[in-house]
Amino acid sequence: QVHMVESGGGLVQAGGSLRLSCAASGRSFSNSGMGWFRQAPGEARELVAAISWTGGTTYYTDSVKGRFTISRDNAKNAVYLQMNSLEPEDTAIYRCAGAKRPFGGLDVGSYEYGYWGQGSQVTVSS
Repeated sequence: QVHMVESGGGLVQAGGSLRLSCAASGRSFSNSGMGWFRQAPGEARELVAAISWTGGTTYYTDSVKGRFTISRDNAKNAVYLQMNSLEPEDTAIYRCAGAKRPFGGLDVGSYEYGYWGQGSQVTVSS
């Protein structure tokens, strides 16, 4: 049974920072891409950031470039999202995800992911 659990979400004022963590169990993602998605109420899910299995390649949606940093620790089977200079528009439920196939490089499509966390609420107040 694959389980991915996010932590680190919460309430923060605009301009503040949060660090999301995602710990996976039941499957090793050390050779698979991982990513962070978010979905705000009434909005479509979007890929926020993705990282290749080596950690050498990353992707960020335009709205978070320069503010968010995705990283991973394969020894811990974990992926992280450091969020700085948070804005109210960042308010959403954030979910980590693991790619279905290993050695796929950078996964930027939802279809590439087969394993999902339950979600962690991030709320940014003004």
